[in-house]
Amino acid sequence: MAERIRYEVDPYNRLVAIDGGLALPKQRQIIDGVFAIGESGCLQYRVKSPSDNSENIPYQVKLQGTWSLTKDHNLKFTIDKSAGGLSGDSLVISGDIMDIRGDAILFSVTTKRGEDLFTTYVLDIAGVWQADENNRLSFKVTRAGDRYDTLLFEAGWGVGKNNEIVYRYETRHLKRKEKISHTLTLNGKWNIGQKSVLIYQIEGGSPAGLNFKASLGICGDDYIKYELGIKLSSRQRPVSRIITLFGTWRIGRGSGLSFDVNYGDGRIYSIVFTAEARLTSVDTISFKLKDDINKKDIGITVELNHAILEGDGSAFIRFLRSHEESIVMVGAGINW
Repeated sequence: MAERIRYEVDPYNRLVAIDGGLALPKQRQIIDGVFAIGESGCLQYRVKSPSDNSENIPYQVKLQGTWSLTKDHNLKFTIDKSAGGLSGDSLVISGDIMDIRGDAILFSVTTKRGEDLFTTYVLDIAGVWQADENNRLSFKVTRAGDRYDTLLFEAGWGVGKNNEIVYRYETRHLKRKEKISHTLTLNGKWNIGQKSVLIYQIEGGSPAGLNFKASLGICGDDYIKYELGIKLSSRQRPVSRIITLFGTWRIGRGSGLSFDVNYGDGRIYSIVFTAEARLTSVDTISFKLKDDINKKDIGITVELNHAILEGDGSAFIRFLRSHEESIVMVGAGINW
């Protein structure tokens, strides 16, 4: 029975072919080439020229398996048994996450091409961002059919000065014995889902967004505040995050109640609500907020003075006074 060729990756991100079993001495061949990701999420290695000019090395190696992310944020590919891999066979491609987008991760890889020659190229990994059950960031790598692999980002994330999600992690440089800090930014906008759900919609990403489990929101004259916990594998207790969005309340004819948030660089996005509105005093309106899609109660009530509401606040108070019912639905088809 012929022995299967096994593969590993050397410290210079080159594929190494290993031929020979337990009864034979192993032959190792370093293959000159670059990694790539196929359309179905398979791992490809595009061969340039084998170091020993062996005729046994193909022009391209194609492997089926599963993608994951190591604790050092390197790419790990575990080879399927059906594709020739043995139990536990895996390839780790070392590099840096140079950029993250709504539907992709750009991972830079540096490889050795000669004695003193190194080249760097980029792997474009397609997929979808999600939040897992512990409010951690995860990236679903696109596979064939409905399958996907999960790259789990184990470090905690925070919110930047322009309300963007910021992910920070550290790696260690073994030779210099020092820590290197990395910062990744996901640009997008916040939205409010159903009860205890805070949504972050990434620019260029899935419309469903990242759904985080949070406490019930608290609203004020110029802010919306949520608290959530991120459960990390390295800690016994969840890391607390308080998300505070500052903005301006506005009510418009036919558009319901909205909260306008400034994301910097002139970008202002509105969180739109359906609401039950009633007049509680001469100058105050009480809004019981509902999500704009399913019209379900999200557990938040906010009282606003008509002077705070930009635009048609005073006109809406006059509408409430003239209305026969004590409660009216805003943003649910009522014209005023």
